[in-house]
Amino acid sequence: MMARMKSVPDACPCGAGAAYAACCGRYHAGEAAPDAEALMRSRYSAFVRGDEAYLRASWDPATCPQDLGLDAPGGARTQWLGLTVKQHRRTGEDTAEVEFVARYRVGGGSAVRLHELSRFVRRDGRWYYVDGDHR
Repeated sequence: MMARMKSVPDACPCGAGAAYAACCGRYHAGEAAPDAEALMRSRYSAFVRGDEAYLRASWDPATCPQDLGLDAPGGARTQWLGLTVKQHRRTGEDTAEVEFVARYRVGGGSAVRLHELSRFVRRDGRWYYVDGDHR
């Protein structure tokens, strides 16, 4: 017999299984993410919601590009399909890495997998995305 998953009202896009307000929504509202994985999940949710201000605020200023590429070529809409966190590990007192796979589709195109090993740094109690290597 298969177990039925309970549906969470206003489920967070990051897939953690909680409501948006209790999950990534609190980080989008200004609360500091407790670790790099929570920040990465909140950034995924920000991409889903088109929250460019949060993406910029959570990106290390030294590596944040001028154009975040939120607008697909030709005005096509990006549809985010899901997130899988493969691993999260501290690499130092104030550094960490998160490996994840995010799936998305642009317009009516085929689904794409973004597999990345991301690097994060903590400054003044806040985590920031630095950069990542695509796998």
